[in-house]
Amino acid sequence: MRWALVKVCLAVTAMVVVAFAVPLGLVVQEMASDRAFSNAERQAATIGPTLAITTDPVQLRKAVESTQMGAARRMAVHIPAVGGSPRVDVGDGWAGEQAVTRTREMGRATTVSVGRAGSALLQPIALGSGDIAVVEIHVPESELSNGVATAWVVLAGVGLALIVGSVAVADRLGARLVRPAERLADAAHRLGEGRLGARVPEDGPKELRSAAVAFNSMADQVMELLANERELAADLSHRLRTPLTVLRLNAASLGDGPAAEQTRAAVEQLEREVDTIIRTAREQRAPASAAGGGGAGCDASEVIRDRMGFWSALAEDEGREVRLAGVGRTVRIPVARPELAAALDAMLGNVFRHTPEGTPFAVDVHDAGDAVIVLVSDAGPGISDPDAALRRGNDGGRDGSTGLGLDIVRRVAESTGGDVRLGRSVLGGTEVRVWIALDGRTKGARGEGRRSRRKRRGD
Repeated sequence: MRWALVKVCLAVTAMVVVAFAVPLGLVVQEMASDRAFSNAERQAATIGPTLAITTDPVQLRKAVESTQMGAARRMAVHIPAVGGSPRVDVGDGWAGEQAVTRTREMGRATTVSVGRAGSALLQPIALGSGDIAVVEIHVPESELSNGVATAWVVLAGVGLALIVGSVAVADRLGARLVRPAERLADAAHRLGEGRLGARVPEDGPKELRSAAVAFNSMADQVMELLANERELAADLSHRLRTPLTVLRLNAASLGDGPAAEQTRAAVEQLEREVDTIIRTAREQRAPASAAGGGGAGCDASEVIRDRMGFWSALAEDEGREVRLAGVGRTVRIPVARPELAAALDAMLGNVFRHTPEGTPFAVDVHDAGDAVIVLVSDAGPGISDPDAALRRGNDGGRDGSTGLGLDIVRRVAESTGGDVRLGRSVLGGTEVRVWIALDGRTKGARGEGRRSRRKRRGD
């Protein structure tokens, strides 16, 4: 918009300069020509008194040479034949006999172009005998254009100064209009990245001030809504403490045995998750500083081995074959341990919840250099609508599911710049592919893919 305003101002100013400078330059040129011919007429009039007294060639030559034009050899006098006397021509002529005769017949001054030498002024003067003599004054081209070049240079300089000044003023006005818009766009990008403290100075034109006020109000409301959500999550988690206490007491009374140990382990895990929810909800920080924040991270292989140790007991009870690959070495990812554990539990919980007993499943970890890929696949019936399964509040049409499990997985992946994809696994069932970016280098491409998929879902 700034450059467009400059171009418009440049075009308008250039048209105004041309519209005024060109006619003014032509007027100056015309004035210089009129000035030169007026001076020539005055010089021609100086020989008039001599012609009224005598037509003697010797006397006329002396009178012509005594004038300024005659001394410069720029004056000539043409006297017709009078009373049998021959025609008299004093000085060198430039216009030619035909032009002299035409001027004598017309009885008024005329001008004749003499090519590159300039022009000639022919001035008729009456003699005492009643005949007409013609005085010729040579006007060189230098006098016809005297001062014209200087005038054009001055006009060009003034026009250029006007154009430069108008462009500078337009650029300043454009900057005054564009800078608030750029600040608004930058604040919108920062807010979209999760920096909820982004605000816009409420200055600039009236319309942009209104937009800045609306943006700041929206950002305040977003922060208030997030604060209310955190408080609500913390309150709900606190309310879970009482039934958890009852479950822990009941689990303690089950005695010994694998089932009792599994129940007590599950209750302890649930208590840890509730504590994690409370701590996260109480933290007054932007979402962008969560899983991928400074210093957060864990060993994905160690977390997967730990969670598989928990789920393997249940898999053994249900006769499920389990395959684990890629966890033999350390794989660091920018995700906090509780977050990754919650995502794994959500994916493995879906396997046990939505596939028949005896269905095998596998967990694979791949290090792609700029990202870590975690694959959870099974040999179950699969998901009929993968896009719907990734949408919060829906789990592909399965009964008894809210879809929050896959939403947890998606949020963990997207916090690093990665994403989640559902497809058909090599085992014949569902494959959940979690792409975790290591340094944000894949964030742009993956983020564009997520936005494209969300746009298609909203169509």
